[in-house]
Amino acid sequence: MAYDPATRDVALDDNALAQLFTEARTRNAFSDRPVAPELLRKLYDLTKFGPTAANSTPARFLFITSPEAKARLSPFMSEANRPKTLSAPVNVVVAFDNDFHEHMPLLFPHNPGAKDWFGDAEARKTPGVLNSSLQAGYFMIAARALGLDVGPMIGFDAAGVKTEFLADSSWIPSFVINLGYGTDENLFPRSPRLDFETAVQVL
Repeated sequence: MAYDPATRDVALDDNALAQLFTEARTRNAFSDRPVAPELLRKLYDLTKFGPTAANSTPARFLFITSPEAKARLSPFMSEANRPKTLSAPVNVVVAFDNDFHEHMPLLFPHNPGAKDWFGDAEARKTPGVLNSSLQAGYFMIAARALGLDVGPMIGFDAAGVKTEFLADSSWIPSFVINLGYGTDENLFPRSPRLDFETAVQVL
């Protein structure tokens, strides 16, 4: 069905909002149902449309799907995260490319000088981390929209993953997301959230 721009200001229905937010959960275990390779491509193709500063899109995604690659990743996960990582059909190393500025002529063509804004390698780290983390949020929402479950984790040896998988690249790992079709095994009760009055100011 073609997109109708006239519906842009119409809210998604409650079922869609539940799938994306209110009933979605961080999964700690996954079924053995595989994730189709074409779904991974579709997942990225949705994620890439999320906005970032100057359209810099510094996030990079390493999809780990083979038993051999998962065995290489496993030693770098924390002890608590290792079983859930091995149970997921796909592990995604979310990284940022510290050479993201090299793509600015393509990504921000209306300002030919944009690449120079990020000329210093050390100065690129902050926008790289912030904008790639923003993209990771889009990634997880896109995954839920496609019927997948996610389990993000920061408990891993980022330097070890860098050495093992990305030593010859400018990608710097930030965290890992388990991806697949989740089960209710080891599913904790939903934790509290802050209410509007605590978390929001309206001026």
